[in-house]
Amino acid sequence: MPTVFLSPSTQEYNHYITGGTEEEVMNQLADAMLPYLRSSGIQMARNSPEGNVLQSIEQSNSGNYDLHIALHSNASPENIAGQLQGPDIYYRQGNWRSRRFADILAQNFKSIYPYPWMVDIRASTQLAEVLRTIAPAVLIEVAYHDNLEDAQWIQENIDLIAQTIVRSVTEYFGIPFVEAQPERAGRVATGGSNLLLRSRPNTGAPVLARMPDGSPVMVLGILPNGWYVTRYGGNVGYASGNYIHLNE
Repeated sequence: MPTVFLSPSTQEYNHYITGGTEEEVMNQLADAMLPYLRSSGIQMARNSPEGNVLQSIEQSNSGNYDLHIALHSNASPENIAGQLQGPDIYYRQGNWRSRRFADILAQNFKSIYPYPWMVDIRASTQLAEVLRTIAPAVLIEVAYHDNLEDAQWIQENIDLIAQTIVRSVTEYFGIPFVEAQPERAGRVATGGSNLLLRSRPNTGAPVLARMPDGSPVMVLGILPNGWYVTRYGGNVGYASGNYIHLNE
């Protein structure tokens, strides 16, 4: 299953016109993403808010991640402070994976931002967090925190923005998005045979593990078609809910 590195802004000195800082609000956004990532079977790691951008890049590059997602909000130049609006999504110029994820994000942001024509994607040849990560990276400037309307939109829609980013991640990887659900303990109940843990929720997908009858598992999310997002040992994948008994 996919693994992503979340890198919310460490810029505590950038203040929102509505109160709070870029670091605080982007960490709230990352917090809101976690339940959706977990229920959708996406594993993650995260930077330290006490660090800086170079340390965030180092932390990302020390692991084996499939995507690096930097979460930021923007500010206009001083001479036009507060006048600009809209999400800007930066991708690594020349990297088709980074561009593909940016395209998906932009399309999905257009469905939630009040002025969809203002959602923009931009190739970057300068942003270190886009250029210097091993994993394909995007940097999301969610909107402008020095613009009153944009700042209010961000802070009033944290959960919606979090859902939108995670939906984009699942679309990029070609896996189902699962609404946030509490983890539930369960046990394999096949009547004696192994239950297969698969990489996708269908019987033709590659097998990640064979789970013996009676094995304890954790159910992270339940799909409408009856498949469970399941953690068994160190593996996360999909298993038929017909053969998992959930503990009370």
